[in-house]
Amino acid sequence: MNTKDELLLRIREGGKLSTADQLKLTALLSIPAILAQISSILMFYIDDAMVGSLGAHASASIGIVATSMWLFWSIISCAATGFSVQVAHRVGANDISGARSVFRQSLLASLALAAVTMTVGALISFPLPHWLGGSDDICADASLYFLIFTLGAPLSMINMLAASMLRCAGNIKVPSLANMVMCFLDVFFNFLLIFPTRTIHLPISILNSPFSIFNFQFSDFELTLPGAGLGVAGAAVGTLAAEAIVALYLLWFAVVRCPELRLVGHSGSFVPEKPVLREAGNIAGPIFLQRVLMNVAQITITIIVAPLGAVAIAANALGITAESLCYMPGYGIGEAATTLVGQSFGAGRRRLTERFAWMTTLLGIGVMTLMGAVMYMAAPLMMASLTPDEAVRQLGTECLRIEAWAEPGFAASIVAMSVFVGAGDTRRPSFMNLFSMWAVRVTLAALLAPRYGLHGVWFGMAVELTFRGIIFLLRLKFGRWLKKIKVKATQQ
Repeated sequence: MNTKDELLLRIREGGKLSTADQLKLTALLSIPAILAQISSILMFYIDDAMVGSLGAHASASIGIVATSMWLFWSIISCAATGFSVQVAHRVGANDISGARSVFRQSLLASLALAAVTMTVGALISFPLPHWLGGSDDICADASLYFLIFTLGAPLSMINMLAASMLRCAGNIKVPSLANMVMCFLDVFFNFLLIFPTRTIHLPISILNSPFSIFNFQFSDFELTLPGAGLGVAGAAVGTLAAEAIVALYLLWFAVVRCPELRLVGHSGSFVPEKPVLREAGNIAGPIFLQRVLMNVAQITITIIVAPLGAVAIAANALGITAESLCYMPGYGIGEAATTLVGQSFGAGRRRLTERFAWMTTLLGIGVMTLMGAVMYMAAPLMMASLTPDEAVRQLGTECLRIEAWAEPGFAASIVAMSVFVGAGDTRRPSFMNLFSMWAVRVTLAALLAPRYGLHGVWFGMAVELTFRGIIFLLRLKFGRWLKKIKVKATQQ
């Protein structure tokens, strides 16, 4: 048994964990999750760079539907969260049979939800870009991209559910490595699908020098690179193909290999039971409502940005992708926080739950503060790698430097929210997210965009993220998010 598994077992069995043990376990779970989140955003980063090389209109065709894609992705993500947090609580309580039962029931329920999501997405894919205010020159590509994305909803659900289940069971390494593999596969498939077959002329020569032993002269030669030439649609197909491979592997690993989840050799019904569905609804319902309304807010901001033109739409979309390199480590630490808090909560260990909550939150703030400083300095390079369009690059750089100041507050809200999810406390934090988004960000964007353009939108975003971080830290310190914990005699 490795160190990580031994330390997790101590949580379940009421064993003592020193401060050093707690820090070590936090690091062991956080580092793979951070690397996975960085690789995930690199996948989207490279996607956008490949599409960006086709011009501002190609980037804008993805940017106009990006927030709507987040909405559909949130449905899938919330379903996975509602079931996987129950698994974390049962594993923490050493109820392995109960954890397997929840996992088994989640498969059928989640796939049914994915089928509904896919159907709705396919039906609205063609009018959607027009609803969002997109111009005719980008709507055709935007519709096709969104359609392909929604057709992959069942695969996305399998991927998200299996990965979330493994993480909450304490295995962060496998889903993290799988996510990294998906990044490489996505780049490979996109390289083949986005661009047409093309020939590159490579002149290679070794010139005379006083240090040369031999003097070779190579004539020019041609390298033919195969490609399907699908453009924007190729990016969607490439991502879908990569996700399919990884999703099936993660499902196999969870069902066959994971000790806490393994269904092979353990019989049971796949039909969801009311208590499991009810608890999944209690956990995921507020998060789902929050994400729906927050994505509606993002769509509203997209509508505010749309009249500013294709350059602003592209700079906004690519800037969000570039900024993701900073905040994705926060989501990685948040995954570790959900696992640690969830299992400590299930084990009835109040003090340990609180300590893990603060350790992970402070770690997230520290990492994202550093990443914010890097983003401020590297903003021109980040935008240059995403698009050759000088106007888009300049505007995106200026917006990134505004946003860099908000990364500490953003980190606090990301990780603290993950802490509350691990404890099954989602209602009030979800309302806090909604209030912050609608009352601060959307309001400021609507007021500032007409006068300051995209700069005003991003300034409003920075103010809102800082405000959100402050109120989440206050709840972490003074809120009653641990009121449902069933404290045991062996608490720490």
